[in-house]
Amino acid sequence: MFSKSNSIPLIILFLLSVAFSSKSLGQNTTYNQFWNEIQFSRTLSEKWSAELDLAAAYSSTATSSNLFENTIQRSLRGWGHYYLTPRWKLSAFLAYYSNKDVPEIGQFESPEWRFALQGIYYFHKTGYNLSTRIRTEFRHMRNQDDDYELVFRYRHQLKYLQSINSKVLRAGVFYAVASDEIYLKSGAKVTGESFFDRNRFNIGAGYLFTDDMQVELCYANEYLPRNKGNQITNAASLTITFNNLLENIQKKIDAQNHDAPTDEQ
Repeated sequence: MFSKSNSIPLIILFLLSVAFSSKSLGQNTTYNQFWNEIQFSRTLSEKWSAELDLAAAYSSTATSSNLFENTIQRSLRGWGHYYLTPRWKLSAFLAYYSNKDVPEIGQFESPEWRFALQGIYYFHKTGYNLSTRIRTEFRHMRNQDDDYELVFRYRHQLKYLQSINSKVLRAGVFYAVASDEIYLKSGAKVTGESFFDRNRFNIGAGYLFTDDMQVELCYANEYLPRNKGNQITNAASLTITFNNLLENIQKKIDAQNHDAPTDEQ
């Protein structure tokens, strides 16, 4: 479907054009933010895995450019993943988001429970990976009247990942990554009546310290159309991923105990 010679520049051009075309629309308010997330995943069987994510987000304000001026969100998310085929990965999660009261950026306190269903399709290629992701989210959010509203949101992402110093992802490999995602939602008092929620563009790089630990640092540009004026967010995003962390620690302990010298009687 895609040839390596011509698909790569076309993909990158598409992502860049979608991400930056929105900047010319209307009056914009810009914030600088920092997002960080730690992911812990565990293999349960050949087809199943589980994942736990811990995340936090920080933001500047109109009067301060400090990325860490305010903590705006903390979240806890639990996943279940099912590998239907080598190309299809189906997932579901349940999460709690603590959206903080930050009047400086127009945000009010809004606790949220979120349930989502997700599917990822992978176009496996030698030297790079292309994937498309669809996600439906059911958000139970508290509005400014202390009433909870159910908001439906649909997300669609296209993602490109390129290994830099190897043809496959493994320990010691650097990679580049770029993605673009659109968000569409139902109208609600807590999130506004607009159908188009936001567009998020990411570009960055990652490194695999081991086959089970990696770090990814990205720049994210997010465009949010809002009734009181459009918002643009420039964010630094740091994600640290651990696979089978407890099991790997136990293996190292067992190996050290096995190799330790014993006293002769």
